[in-house]
Amino acid sequence: MTQTDYATYIASLPKVLAGAAALFRDEQGRVLIVEPNYREGWTLPGGTIESDQGETPRQAARRETAEEIGLDLALGPLLAVDWVHSTPGRVRPPLVAYVYDGGVLTQEQLASIRLQEEELLSWKLAAHDELLAHLPHALGPRVLAALDALAAGTGPAELENGHRPN
Repeated sequence: MTQTDYATYIASLPKVLAGAAALFRDEQGRVLIVEPNYREGWTLPGGTIESDQGETPRQAARRETAEEIGLDLALGPLLAVDWVHSTPGRVRPPLVAYVYDGGVLTQEQLASIRLQEEELLSWKLAAHDELLAHLPHALGPRVLAALDALAAGTGPAELENGHRPN
């Protein structure tokens, strides 16, 4: 195979999106979620990994958190990796989503949150039993699996569409 053939082959491969987020909690264990202005539902602070800029998932989660809520904090361990399939008729290709431990925020840190107005409408702290009602599609189960991994100290949860594979 020539170098040109190899480049053509690589260009023909399916595309995959990659995103990273931080899972922040307060002292009562509630999860910090944000409300985007560009779609329905809530999400974790985070976003797309800029791999063309050499960014890693961890760096993306930290950068996005700083941009979206104004907190530039070192992140803890990886809690979950989720492969989210594309479905027929959807605009989005498959997604791989990374969730990092953002830690427990102090009252001072919570009071210092400043939303990125171009993307976010609001933020709030959601109790464990409220998460599935607020977080759409695979995100709700992904966050619950990340919380379980954090509590168990087992390392990251491997997920497919928010659930552990069979």
